[in-house]
Amino acid sequence: MISAPPTSSRASFLGLIGFLVLCLGVSWIAAWATSTSVGTWYQTLAKPDFTPGDGVFAPVWLTLYIVMALAGWRIWRKEGLAGAGVALTLFVVQLALNMLWSIWFFGMQQIGWALIDIVLLWFAIAATIVAFWRIDVFAAVLLLPYLAWVSFATLLNYEIWRLN
Repeated sequence: MISAPPTSSRASFLGLIGFLVLCLGVSWIAAWATSTSVGTWYQTLAKPDFTPGDGVFAPVWLTLYIVMALAGWRIWRKEGLAGAGVALTLFVVQLALNMLWSIWFFGMQQIGWALIDIVLLWFAIAATIVAFWRIDVFAAVLLLPYLAWVSFATLLNYEIWRLN
């Protein structure tokens, strides 16, 4: 049963695959939204000097999505959905906000709405880290680079909004 922690290696492995599919699915949707204007509209925006090159974003995000999947899987593996309902709900909320940011920023070209979204995302990640910490410290630590990157992305989003 999915609500209980896995009792076999096979169930645990299938859970890992499920978390990877979930996180990489969100990644795929975000990448699709980004592709709609990253080569056109985004190139016309005024950006701060500290903006990374376009080639930096995809590998960083791919790595972060894989690490997110590992963190979520560790929580599920330890407590199941029933025992980690709040923590995993926060995990799903932050994933949704993450996906919505790409839709707001690139898909809809709404920099201000994206800024509101990414601030909410930052708080959702922080809350997820706190909830994960109570269950599995290592899973929480896995999310710290994600929080750091979203902190940087929030500053970048703010500066792009301010400059445009």
